[in-house]
Amino acid sequence: MVSSMKDWMQYGDPMSNPYYPYDTYNVVYDIGFEVYQFLGGIVAWLIDLLLPGNPVSEWLISDAVVNAFAIIILALLIFIVIFVGVLISLWEERKVLGRFMDRRGTMIGMKGFMQCVADGLKTFMKENTLPKKIDKMTYMWTVSLIIGTSVLVACMLPLSDRFYIVNFDSGLLIVMALYALAPFFILVSGWSQNNKYSLIGGMRAAESMISYEIPMLIIVCSVAVLSGTFNIGGIVAAQNESMWYIIPLFVGFIVFFTCSCAEAERSPFDLAEAEAELVEGWQTEYAGMKWGLIMLGDYLRGFASCAMISIMFLGGWNIAPFASDAVNGFLPELVQLLKGWFIFFIMIWVRVALPRVRIDQILNLGWKVFMPLSVINLAIAVLLKVGGVF
Repeated sequence: MVSSMKDWMQYGDPMSNPYYPYDTYNVVYDIGFEVYQFLGGIVAWLIDLLLPGNPVSEWLISDAVVNAFAIIILALLIFIVIFVGVLISLWEERKVLGRFMDRRGTMIGMKGFMQCVADGLKTFMKENTLPKKIDKMTYMWTVSLIIGTSVLVACMLPLSDRFYIVNFDSGLLIVMALYALAPFFILVSGWSQNNKYSLIGGMRAAESMISYEIPMLIIVCSVAVLSGTFNIGGIVAAQNESMWYIIPLFVGFIVFFTCSCAEAERSPFDLAEAEAELVEGWQTEYAGMKWGLIMLGDYLRGFASCAMISIMFLGGWNIAPFASDAVNGFLPELVQLLKGWFIFFIMIWVRVALPRVRIDQILNLGWKVFMPLSVINLAIAVLLKVGGVF
């Protein structure tokens, strides 16, 4: 008897799968689980139709295979959502910059959004040139690692307690560790290009990194002191039970926001590229799609920075502290995205309003201003915790 297609599409609870990789419900995994059960069931049915009783069809719908493909689809879906979110950030910047400059900004399709897609296609079609006398392996590997770590950081940050790819107890520290890798790669990339402007840009990134990375880590510790955890979901839940940390840690919010602008190489802290001084800084010798992917990596880090600020200081995906589960459970992913885009709007405002600082100014700002303020912020967090306020 020929089996029906429905016999191979065994829809069920993803959490009942013995290989289920999470402790809590993950909506993206659920989508991937059901998508594969549908597509994998069709493939298994077709194979069984041609070769009845073969072991491959049963293997294709086994728990282990379904789990493996569900994870692959989960990662793909999260990347697509983050990628579209970054494109919207780019569109937002172009439109807001246009309004600040008393013009309309990009107008190509869907209120100008399709200009982002057109620019991506344009850079993809450009010639892939390589300069002479470069360290080719280092030249290619460093830019790949810069882009890769940027994608990893952006995708590791959850959009809600049900929309995530990993849920580590030390999640915030892992994100900061990945952040810290990019300036080292930029330094090595600048050296590999055999170009003095690229080398200067790489050296600027390396020397400025310490001046703002350390204050950022101290502020992360301040948030961990109040929440009692480095788990991203735990930090959001702790704010929902008390108050958003922007209120007691406002100093830390200002410092972290400013350092995030520098981390994402955004004006006025884009010393590593500084096109008015260094042609294009460490990116000078990268052309075509390599340059386009580098720019995408910059916006990915900016998107991730805004997401971190939302999670650490603005309650993440919860609409308001002490709100009911029904209120905070209403489209939490959209709430997190909207908060991130609002913070990105402030970054755009800072870019328009302030001129680029000098390298000595950002170093002095980091060591003489941000470092003391971050320590004060940590002291406030400790006093509030010891005093029983949190």
